[in-house]
This record gives sequence, C-alpha cells and structure tokens, in this order.
Amino acid sequence: MSDASVAALLRSAEPLVVIEAPAGCGKTFQGAAYAREASQALPQGRVLILTHTHGACGVFANRTRGLSSRVDIRTIDSLVIQVATVYRRALGLPDNLSTWAYQNDGEGFDIMAIKVAGYMERHPIVREALARRYPLVICDEHQDASPAQHRVIMALRAGGARLRIFGDPLQAIFVSGSKSNTAMAAALSRWEGLKAASAFDVLDHPHRWEKGSPELGRWVLDARADLKARRPISLVQSAAAGLIVLRATNVAQVRTAYQVCRDDRRPIDAAAAKEVMVLAASNDRVRGLSAFWDRRIPIWEGHTRSALADLVRTTREQSGQPVALAQSVLTFAGAIGVGFSPSSHGDRLVKEVREGCARPARGKPAHIQRIARHILDEPSHHGVAGALGELHDLIEAKADGFGDIKIVHRGELRDAIRLKAFTCPDEGFAEIARRRSHALPAPPSRSLSTIHKAKGLECDNAVLIAGDQDQFGDTDYARCKLYVALSRAKRRLTVVVSHDKPSPLFRLA
Repeated sequence: MSDASVAALLRSAEPLVVIEAPAGCGKTFQGAAYAREASQALPQGRVLILTHTHGACGVFANRTRGLSSRVDIRTIDSLVIQVATVYRRALGLPDNLSTWAYQNDGEGFDIMAIKVAGYMERHPIVREALARRYPLVICDEHQDASPAQHRVIMALRAGGARLRIFGDPLQAIFVSGSKSNTAMAAALSRWEGLKAASAFDVLDHPHRWEKGSPELGRWVLDARADLKARRPISLVQSAAAGLIVLRATNVAQVRTAYQVCRDDRRPIDAAAAKEVMVLAASNDRVRGLSAFWDRRIPIWEGHTRSALADLVRTTREQSGQPVALAQSVLTFAGAIGVGFSPSSHGDRLVKEVREGCARPARGKPAHIQRIARHILDEPSHHGVAGALGELHDLIEAKADGFGDIKIVHRGELRDAIRLKAFTCPDEGFAEIARRRSHALPAPPSRSLSTIHKAKGLECDNAVLIAGDQDQFGDTDYARCKLYVALSRAKRRLTVVVSHDKPSPLFRLA
C-alpha cells in the first residue's frame, strides 16, 4: 500500500524524501501526522511546515492543533520575508517590505526570493542558523515553488535540515510564468530532478471521497491520468456518481460578464442553491458570476488582496496631495465593488476635493462632499480611511445616489477602513497582514472563488463555471488549473460546459 510505504519513508533517516501526492490522496494527513510525531522527538528546534497558501496553513494548523510551540506553519513567502527583513540592508531592500512586495502584482516576492536564496547560498552561517531552528522541514505543494523558492529550500538542506517534500506536477498553477508551456516544462523538469535526487514514493488512494462519493474520487484520479497523458477527460453523464454535467452557453455581450438563457439557468441555480463552492478560472469570471447571482453569493477573498496593498502604497507616496488621494479612493472602490465609477461618483469626488467643497450641495452631491471632506481635513491615509468609512455608511444607509453601489470584496473594505487606527499606512498594512495570517479564515459555506484561491481547500459540493474553450484551452497550465478545480468536491461536482465552445480538454460524447 502506498499509505504504509509513504509513512515509513517519511520516518526514515533519509535526508531528502519526495512524495508525489495527487489531490485528496492523504498528503495533508500524512504530513501532519508525521509533523506531530516528529515534533515530540526533536532534541531541539521546531518542525517547519511550508505551504504556498494561507488556506493550506489553516488546514495544517487544524491537523496539528495544540503543537504551536513545536510546529511552525507558514507560507514560503513569509519565510522569505522573515529572512529579508533581518538582512534587508545587505540585500538592498526597502524597509516597508510588506507593502513593497505586493507592488506590480506581487513581483516584490520574486525579487526577495531571488535575493534571499543567493544570500543563503553565499553565507553558510545564515542557512545553518535556520536549519538549527528548523531541523525538519515539511514542504507542501512544492510544485508551486518558483526557482528561487526552490533554492531557498535547498539552502535549508545544505544547512543541515532534513526535508520532506510533497508535490504534484498536475497542480502547478502558481509557478512564476506558469501560463507558458516553457515555464511548465521547466517546473516539471525541476520536479523530475528532485525525484531523482531523493527517496521517492507516490500516494494513490483517493481518501477525500471515501465518506462522500468514492466513485467520484476514482473518476478524479482517472481524469488526472488523462490530463497527464494529454488526453481529453470523459464528461459522459454516466461517468461517475456525483458528477453532474450541465450545458449552457454564455451569451453576455461583455467579455467579463456571464449570462445564459432561462432554460439553461434553472439547473445552474439549483446546483448553486445550497452549501457550495462555485469555482471560476479568473477574477473577471468571478466578478461576472457575482453579478449573475446579484451579489447574493459572497466572494471568497482569501488572504492576498492586492487592492489594499496598492492603496497603502498610494497613500504613502501621495500624502499631502488631496486630489491624488481622492483618485486613490476611486481606484480602490472600483477594485472592490461596482457602481462607484468615475462618471457616477468619482469625477465629482475629485472635483469637490480640488475645489475644497466650496459650493453648497444637496442629495447625492452633498453625500459626495461628505466623503471629500475627510480627505480635505486629513490628506493622508487617515483621511482616505475616513472617506472609505463614510462610503461604507452611505451604502449601508442606501443614501440618495448610493443605493445601487455593491461592495464585492467586503473584507478588503473593512481592512482599508482599519488603516485609520495606525500612525503610518505601512504599519497598518503589516498588522492587517499579520492578523490575516493568524486568523486562518475559511470560506463561507456558500461562496464564489477563483480556482487559485480554492487551492488547498475542499468542500462537499462544487460547481465549475465554465468549462469552456476561453477558460480552459489546450495548454499544460489549463490542464493543471482544471485538475485543481475538479478535485475540490467530495460529494458532488457540477461542471457547466458551453454548447458551442466546450473546452478541448473534455470529451462529451
């Protein structure tokens, strides 16, 4: 049995153990059970569990409850930030690492990882000190490690730490540049090289589905094999108990919207009516689906939210510039919701700030002036946070001109308003990020999520909208993204596929 052989290999004296772990095959159980046992046997130091998402951190935290003094669970990015913070002067990095890292879609994390990896490779004392603190490192979802993150982990091995690495090349959706087949091929080559240099085994039993739909679990593993072999997946209706295939073509005229005819919509609404995670391939599609259900299904925001990082950076750089700060409020509101656009509110907000709210106003313009005065009174992150708090109150009260505004990312707005309590925006962002990390939130029982933010999570019921050509083309990246989506549900998986443009990764007849 693979379960028994993997458990024995993890507990062996091998310095490097690599386990290929398809979704739902007991990887977290094996890793957490080994961490619990090993943490009690270490003569010094702590077990370090490294993940790539905060959702996965939460799962491991639940499985190792009561051992926080002996088991440290964090993302690989947070480990990199820890090292970068200590040596930021030597690395030539700025002081405000928490916000700087999120700029330009998080490119700062890649820069930090490259610098930290090189520093650890050049300075044995650094990697050896970390290895003494963490003599055993368990790496989760290592296929998502960037080349620099992989070097950081290998530096820990060079420092004397034992490594236990779990990964699945069919779930590589976070690799830097992973949308290209070249990047995917490089990631696969790195994984194969790691396997060759290690003691290696494979998990192959679909535990996730044992109490739900075992037949669906077997179908998911078969689908994985098809994707790995670049064969189309069978979506014949009778393929497996728990698998439901719906046909519906998106007829929306706007690229980011989602709309289907009434007859096609009824079964989709029924599938999403109860506890369910609705999965989509992109943020645009999630926002389109949110509108499709009139924002009645909350969006799972996850941990990493770039809109707040952009707002913090802007308020720091434009402090004392009220017009620029008003524009930052408009940009932020557009990123977290709908209905607060330049034409509807934003242009008037900027005008009022520029003119100092000089003219008397009533109704909607007066409400916009209330927002503007926060920025005029305090042209800093304090005023921006106050303005967003005023916006929130006006929306909640359905004030004149604000009743149609919908906040899609509610958590992001709440966190932005909290910035008012901090002396500087970077300090506030760092504290909010820390709270997010330690809160380990889980998605609501009924939610919308991108496939990326659902990575590492599981649910009883999932709906994938939509398995269409524009969402899942014939690429290795799309295959990985599709497999992650198909493997979330334990009991019932509903896949919505276009009538006229189904994904080439499916076989429908």
